[in-house]
Amino acid sequence: MSVESVQVAVRVRPFNSRETGQNSTCIIRMNGPTTYITNPDDGNEKDFNFDYSYWSHDGFIVDENGYNTSKGAEPSKFGGVYADQQAVYDSLGAQVLENAWAGFNCCLFAYGQTGSGKSYSFVGYGANKGIIPQVCAKVFEAKEQMESANLQIQVYVSMLEIYNEKLRDLLMPQKEQKELKIRNDKKLGTYVEGLKRAAVGSYKEIEKCIDTGTNSRTVASTQMNATSSRAHTVVTIRVVQTVTEEGRKKELGSDLNLIDLAGSERAESTGATGDRLKEGAAINQSLSALGNVITALAEQANNPKKKVFIPFRNSKLTQLLQNALGGNSKTIMCCALSPADINFEETLSTLRCAGRALRAPFGRNSRAIRLRNSLTRLLLPQVRRPREADQAGGGGAGEPDR
Repeated sequence: MSVESVQVAVRVRPFNSRETGQNSTCIIRMNGPTTYITNPDDGNEKDFNFDYSYWSHDGFIVDENGYNTSKGAEPSKFGGVYADQQAVYDSLGAQVLENAWAGFNCCLFAYGQTGSGKSYSFVGYGANKGIIPQVCAKVFEAKEQMESANLQIQVYVSMLEIYNEKLRDLLMPQKEQKELKIRNDKKLGTYVEGLKRAAVGSYKEIEKCIDTGTNSRTVASTQMNATSSRAHTVVTIRVVQTVTEEGRKKELGSDLNLIDLAGSERAESTGATGDRLKEGAAINQSLSALGNVITALAEQANNPKKKVFIPFRNSKLTQLLQNALGGNSKTIMCCALSPADINFEETLSTLRCAGRALRAPFGRNSRAIRLRNSLTRLLLPQVRRPREADQAGGGGAGEPDR
């Protein structure tokens, strides 16, 4: 088993109406990959180093197409360089997709308190498309360029949510839905039994599936977020590449898991009662379980000779993520931050969790790597073709804004 760390990015958003109404002050600043947070009570500053720190708090305008851009905007009051949706995709979404073409399972998940901006980075709105729709579009752009007589590519999509520790298929009609079960198999690993996997042949088809699933998500209004996600959402795009060589067919399959976690929350901040309180408790419990798994993985990395128990089975979320967190997957964590002093404790907690994730080992099954490498050598000319075409056309993104 080879080991490497998860990549971790953090992103800070503008003030929302609640924070502006309470005359909040900004306690976050960024310099390159380093994020700083100031304690509003004593002025002490802590720093955290990540792979990427994205400044999206100020220093932008909305252009004529409704896109948030730094072009023509006043510089940030806090010295940050604005990171737009394209910058985030170029450094996170693009590498997830490249890993998938190489045959690796990939997991990219968003983490943070409720209302911190996770869904904006992942889904986006209007002209500001998030990582998920951009990945979907690029899959089919690459498919069109790569397919040949010797290489066929099939794409499938599934979408589920974990609500109050129960799994629900978001692509199934409401009347046909039933609680799904997580199963483990020696060959398949962890999978969801009975989950609908729709074959899609174009970006419009996959967009239609995701729109259907998004409209079925469980959301509700709280004092901190008018459209608060009350469940964790998992979009899985499966890419199967079939290579024909000397009359024999070989398959290379990979799953892209894009996970929008429901936000952690405090009951006194959200004003939650009744069902909202129960939902919040379930969300916090599963996020706590995720934090415990990450802590155990970090401890395992720091003490390789020590036997460390990894509590994957403590929640449906960690069971579902077992392949991504401890198996054959390349994993990226994107943490959303509130800039406001009134959310200091929650934001500090998010930064600490992100710091633990940065130290956690994520395994690769060496046999699986060898199998994928043998097939990837066959696919390498096709994989390079669309990328080289982009570079020839001046499409290289270069170093993203942070």
